[in-house]
Amino acid sequence: MDIKRVRAGIVSHKTHIVPSQAMSAAATEKVGVVTGANAGLGYQIARALYAQGMHVVVAGRNPARVSAAIDALSAEVRGPQTGVLEPGILDLACLDSVAEFSQAFSRRHDRIDLLINNAGVMVPPAGTTKDGFETQFGINFVGHFALTGHLYPALEATPGARVVTMSSIGHRGAAIDFDNLRLEKPYSQWREYGQSKLADLMFALELHERLRACGAQLASLGAHPGVSKTELTRNLGDIPAHVSFMSPEQGARSALVAALSTDAMSGQYWGPNGPEERAGDPGLAAVDPAALDAKVRARLWAWAEEATGVSYPR
Repeated sequence: MDIKRVRAGIVSHKTHIVPSQAMSAAATEKVGVVTGANAGLGYQIARALYAQGMHVVVAGRNPARVSAAIDALSAEVRGPQTGVLEPGILDLACLDSVAEFSQAFSRRHDRIDLLINNAGVMVPPAGTTKDGFETQFGINFVGHFALTGHLYPALEATPGARVVTMSSIGHRGAAIDFDNLRLEKPYSQWREYGQSKLADLMFALELHERLRACGAQLASLGAHPGVSKTELTRNLGDIPAHVSFMSPEQGARSALVAALSTDAMSGQYWGPNGPEERAGDPGLAAVDPAALDAKVRARLWAWAEEATGVSYPR
């Protein structure tokens, strides 16, 4: 898949999918896992992968919503080259759920071609996850760190596999406060959101560096959707009329380029190429200097391994 095809509308290309009763990937060559695939950006990413014939695990927290998404995809996407839809129940706010999902996946599959770490929350009311992490940091970063680690053996065993982790333009100007990862300080919704998205990008970049250092073939990339209208905006309140949004379909394009394009390489960060990267066609995105701080990245990685109990090969 090349970038020109994405810009030409591959995401919105309508083909027909016939839902398969089989949960094996035998009917299709490649396997993809998309978190938060029941709505918004994740739904559009899953839709594009299905349309290209991939066996896609639609991962989400709510079984009813995952089932509804699969029904909708089956009805929307039609054509002779469609793939297989598989439900996956995953609560990124609970490390036990992450482990259970990963174990169930490993019993059914021995390969993963794409892991799209997409699911997230944005500026919710103050709260913590089931494991005691600040909600945004716990779901956006900690859960995905653990998930990727659990699935690492299958990823590394799959030639050409990629991990794409979604960040945000909100990572700019943020910092990792190691004294405020469990809501130890008075809640600041945008500060905590920025911290979680900075952590996501640092994870994508640090994973790339570690993969290269150990000679692994797996690729790690970051992406962001610019300013897109999804369910994440439900906590924003009244939005000024002059603020414009891309659609979820448009916002998903950068992640799809990072996941599928032969022009995308491990260690890159993709996003819209318009002013301030708020909208536009997919292009290489700006990385805040904070995300390039090797000492902080290493400290965050060590913290995450200890906090989750999930260790990566060294």
